[in-house]
Amino acid sequence: MSHPYAPALERLDAPSAAPDVLADFGEYLRTQRRLAPLTISTRTDVVRRFLRWRAAGHGDLDLHRLSVADVHAFVVSEASRLRRGSINAVLDAVRSFLRYLVATGVTTFDLATALPSVAARRPPALPRSVDAATMTVLLSSCDPNTAMGLRDFAILTVMLRLGLRANEVAQMRLDDIDWRAGELVVHSKGGGDDRLPLPCDVGQALVAYLRRGRPATTTRVMFLRVRPPLGPLSRNGVVFVPRNASARAGIAVIGAHQLRHTAATRMLQAGASLREVGQVLRHDRDQTTALYLHLDCAGLAPVVRSWPETAR
Repeated sequence: MSHPYAPALERLDAPSAAPDVLADFGEYLRTQRRLAPLTISTRTDVVRRFLRWRAAGHGDLDLHRLSVADVHAFVVSEASRLRRGSINAVLDAVRSFLRYLVATGVTTFDLATALPSVAARRPPALPRSVDAATMTVLLSSCDPNTAMGLRDFAILTVMLRLGLRANEVAQMRLDDIDWRAGELVVHSKGGGDDRLPLPCDVGQALVAYLRRGRPATTTRVMFLRVRPPLGPLSRNGVVFVPRNASARAGIAVIGAHQLRHTAATRMLQAGASLREVGQVLRHDRDQTTALYLHLDCAGLAPVVRSWPETAR
């Protein structure tokens, strides 16, 4: 029986079929695998690179003739430019795509079983939090006289104060802010909606952007691209906001997730409990939030008692 999302076999040879294959794959992940939008986006990005690599090397996609050697060659090419932690995401995406090809009848054998696993030698290191001086420099790099500066300042403030993820910032809409109640609805990673208090400085940054920086448009998405074509700022666009600000400020690159860890660290230093930090970060488990304690060694030092000496 033909799978409902199977691309027609006669279309698979032409490189121009790649967008259709990606769309079918994304729909499969959404409806059959029920994956989160961020996971779908990550996996389709990897498969997009795979399809380009396949077309460049073979002149066509020819997906029904994929071999173990083909898959291994792509993974090796990716591994040559990625860190150990990043290659695992590539492997997950390629495995998912290969299983999709089997499920849709494009290939006969499950080539996913031939992919190796990459064992991490140690737990992934958490990003370092950003100190107050660096935060000031980062925010000061945003020109308040330009639309981009107002937008970037608002995004950085939201991420530093509320610890929002890049995809959550990209999904913000005008209707998500209750100005009277002082609350912000966050469309969280797991698909649910959470309400967070809207700090005064975050509200002021958003108002400045809305009044003087945001283009007039009918879209209800909060943050928009500055350069044509006009439209919502993507998750990747949000990711590059702190990176571009770092370049303008002449400092080491600060990543979007680093700002989330900074928000957690600042809350811990201000005396917030583990549970309170977890509620703001919207963690399901206290164990996840506990990872952020490793970033506050200076704050924990005063409460650590010295080990008593044992009489000999």
